[in-house]
Amino acid sequence: MKTLWGFMKKEMLQTLRDPRMRILLFVAPCIQLTIFATALSTEARNIRLSVFGAPTDSSLMNLYRDCIASGWFIPAQVSSSDPYTQVQGGEADAVLVAPPGGLDRSIGRGEGKVQLLINATNATRGQSIERYVNAVLQMKQTERLKIPLEFDVRVLYNPAMRTALFLVPGVMSMLVCLITILLTSMSITKEKELGTFETLIAAPVKPEEVIMGKTVPYVILGMSNIPLILAVAVFVFGLPMRGSLLVLMFASFMFVCCTVGIGLMISTLAKNQQQSMMGGFLFLLPAMLLSGLAFPVENMPWAMRMFSYVNPITYYIDLLRNIMLKGGDANLILFDVSILAAMAVAAIGYSWHRFKTTL
Repeated sequence: MKTLWGFMKKEMLQTLRDPRMRILLFVAPCIQLTIFATALSTEARNIRLSVFGAPTDSSLMNLYRDCIASGWFIPAQVSSSDPYTQVQGGEADAVLVAPPGGLDRSIGRGEGKVQLLINATNATRGQSIERYVNAVLQMKQTERLKIPLEFDVRVLYNPAMRTALFLVPGVMSMLVCLITILLTSMSITKEKELGTFETLIAAPVKPEEVIMGKTVPYVILGMSNIPLILAVAVFVFGLPMRGSLLVLMFASFMFVCCTVGIGLMISTLAKNQQQSMMGGFLFLLPAMLLSGLAFPVENMPWAMRMFSYVNPITYYIDLLRNIMLKGGDANLILFDVSILAAMAVAAIGYSWHRFKTTL
């Protein structure tokens, strides 16, 4: 028992003597629990709603104002007058489209039919939008007009409302992230533990050459997984490929560079493989949950949403859904790819700054 107690004491002291490990063990779980409990919600909020019709169409404008007043919707800031372009370009989540001649005239004929365009790349959010608009219609609009009013709903990009079309791109990004970050995060610490780090820094190589030697192989490994994962998504789960495959591969390359850079940064901060693995998982868990993989980013409070905006998985999921389901809007692709490229440069640059060729 004396030997066992001494061994347990040694393990406890060895684990807790590092201040960074104490933070990872005791502070980080509390912060994560606070963030997740506050930010995650299955209820759709902040739905960007636009209206397509004449401003003098009082019935349509009243319906639009009732939707905004319900608290579920917010006015969409649109630059295009075409409702399809508004949805495709990501400016609006839903668009109320007046019937030919306007809703006032349609009600006068005893019809009262309004078309509702819904972006259903997120199937759960698309179903919620339809349900909310119908609830507003039943509660307010029918009482005011005293006649039956119905929607001619057209669900875009996911007509069957298949949840797989929404979830599979998120799972794809998660798998790529797992492979690249966990492997790269242990690259330098593994050298230290095996005793080969001394040989590495004694060799006639520059620090930037070491960083590149630790980065490029994992980028290649990460990219080699993209065709396999994409093939499973398309042929097994029936995910459509409506956009350019070359654009998708380029976006994937930027994402892999970014995640490899993050893994390398974790490896330069950690002192051993245990710390690097713990750091990788502590990054991955909040990154996945706050990326829009399962819960819409729009549901989160503003302060928590900031974590999603510095999360590379958020932008890659947006790219996958935009390219594969919607065909790829050039402005959205350019914006997301630029953010990923900036994150990759920042992560790899910080790793190079942190890397030291001394023990």
